[in-house]
Amino acid sequence: MSDASTRFRKLEPWLVVIDPQNIFAAPDSDWASPFFADAIVNIRRLAADFGDRVLVTRWLPTADRDTSWGDYFLAWPFADEPPTDPLFDLVPEACDLSPHPTLDRPTFGKWGPEMEAVVGHAPRVVLTGVSTDCCVISTALAAADAGAYAIIAADACAGSTAENHAAALQVMGLYPPQLTVSDTASILAAHGG
Repeated sequence: MSDASTRFRKLEPWLVVIDPQNIFAAPDSDWASPFFADAIVNIRRLAADFGDRVLVTRWLPTADRDTSWGDYFLAWPFADEPPTDPLFDLVPEACDLSPHPTLDRPTFGKWGPEMEAVVGHAPRVVLTGVSTDCCVISTALAAADAGAYAIIAADACAGSTAENHAAALQVMGLYPPQLTVSDTASILAAHGG
């Protein structure tokens, strides 16, 4: 086992699955990623290897419309539904990924005190989910600022378009050592799976 893979195992990384919800997967949704079906296959492969160190997040609409979110929901009225709407439910393939409750936030980025309370201070995390060019990159940049080490599993992320996915990965790749971009096979090999 290489020094890098030994270090990775000792640090007990967490897998963070960002927003695997109907609103980003259903073909009739305005926010559906055409790459979601491929990403969820790799997310499930990673989750099987990470066991109980998996955290799943959900995006929920904010009730505060006095901010720029008010204009956001004017632009995207289909998403202006109560948090109990089935749009915000996890896709069936994501329901059994984690023994922990979902981390629900009304923000693009999911990093914050709630996540840090689960994964710890200055953790190692593997980021997956949707969309690469919105919630994943927002989470990754906040994690980097907080001093986390994050690996983005590129093939376990789904972008809004192929071009936007590639652009987001390129930006996140500019933040080593806090952020690195990898793939499912390499992460599984380093994690021992």
